[in-house]
Amino acid sequence: MPHGDGRLSHDLDPFDRPPRDACGVFGVWVRPDAAAQAEVSKLAYYGLYALQHRGQESAGIAVSDGTRIVVFKDMGLVSQVFDESVLNTLRGHMAVGHCRYSTTGSPTWENAQPTFRSTDAGGLALAHNGNLINTPELAKRLEPGVLTATTDTEVLTALMATRMEAAARESGGGPGDPIAAARQVLPDARGAYSLVFMDEHTLCAARDPQGVRPLVLGRLEELGGWVVASETAALDIVGAAFVREIEPGELVAIDGEGVRSERFAEPRPKGCLFEYVYLARPDTTIAGRSVHAARVEVGRRLAREHPVDADLVIPTPESGTPAAIGYAEASGIPYGQGLVKNSYVGRTFIQPSQTIRQLGIRLKLNPLREAIEGKRLVVVDDSIVRGNTQRAIVAMLRDAGAAEVHVRISSPPVAWPCFYGIDFATRAELIAGNLSVEEIRDSIGADSLGYISLDALIAASQVPKGRLCRACFDGEYPIPVEEDARGKHLLEPSRS
Repeated sequence: MPHGDGRLSHDLDPFDRPPRDACGVFGVWVRPDAAAQAEVSKLAYYGLYALQHRGQESAGIAVSDGTRIVVFKDMGLVSQVFDESVLNTLRGHMAVGHCRYSTTGSPTWENAQPTFRSTDAGGLALAHNGNLINTPELAKRLEPGVLTATTDTEVLTALMATRMEAAARESGGGPGDPIAAARQVLPDARGAYSLVFMDEHTLCAARDPQGVRPLVLGRLEELGGWVVASETAALDIVGAAFVREIEPGELVAIDGEGVRSERFAEPRPKGCLFEYVYLARPDTTIAGRSVHAARVEVGRRLAREHPVDADLVIPTPESGTPAAIGYAEASGIPYGQGLVKNSYVGRTFIQPSQTIRQLGIRLKLNPLREAIEGKRLVVVDDSIVRGNTQRAIVAMLRDAGAAEVHVRISSPPVAWPCFYGIDFATRAELIAGNLSVEEIRDSIGADSLGYISLDALIAASQVPKGRLCRACFDGEYPIPVEEDARGKHLLEPSRS
């Protein structure tokens, strides 16, 4: 996929990349008299750093000092995009930040966030986690030539800015009202969206009626400030105390008068179950449940559902680690390290040759031969998407002398694409969408293969089944998706 500078970006294995979330969002407001002490751009930087796992293609921060909004964004990791000199130019008392992985729109600078619109009624900076499913329909409400990017976020920003400008014009001038604009636009947006946005004066947050993607509110006591973030881990990093989750269908405004909340839609909670499997950091809490605790419990239940005689339980680091701990605990099989992860492997601009691509898995993982040689192994991982990574791991472990390789997966088979903000493949490309469990076992070369059941995963989350989106596992989409789109991702909106 082309970047803004014309270079190509490739994963180490473009045919079997792990599931990735659309992005992480972060917003912070402090009292204007505490702005110099707070350095909100640096708070946003650290918040985004904590959310880096949710998006690694681009990063951006918008800051307001009460009179103007300044935006800086670029392609790359948070630590690559920002340095001390850049952050020192972003001065103000509130900020909106974003780190992105594209699920709609190509990974170009134009599609990096926060998106920004300048109007006669003021500016609007917006960051979005999730994915809309009616973007083309919404885009038709805009005048030709208004859109400058190919994302659902750009469409939302343009619609809200247009409403702000129209309302200001009707009232005879003055600043626009982002809350009033959101009231008009958001009820018509279908899909997943956790938003953090601001004009020059007010920090706002909103979550779709299903609450598919997470969004939390935190308090900065010493600075008289507030933080909104995708995960509680980001609150911890900046020293904010967790207050509560932003509710599905809720619209929040934060300014000098405090925090105001209203409903723009009736809540119909359907939080993403896959957040517990892979997307969220293990040190995050969702719906009152520690993600780490949930994953360890999944491992325990996995051991009871799929026992096996073995000598050692090893994780595929790092995503398989908590479940592997739980599996070892419940099974009585010792837990150990069998694969070493290279923590410095991320995205690369170097296009691999076929020969190098075949070795790509070893750039990320390498076996500890002395720990696994002659052993019957249980290998615990979070999911199987296309199967290429698991196939390579099994072969690598056998080459290193493993006597048996039993694969255990801490999620049910991923058989359906996600339209709400995770970059799952089309159904035709998902291995579980085409093969039975036994056929998958044979394909990856394992001695046995066991997936956690959907009921056991739900039980480990401690959230009622009816309040969870499970579409990637059971094909039941809580926000209806057109039948002809179920096998593929929806088309991007037109630029015109």
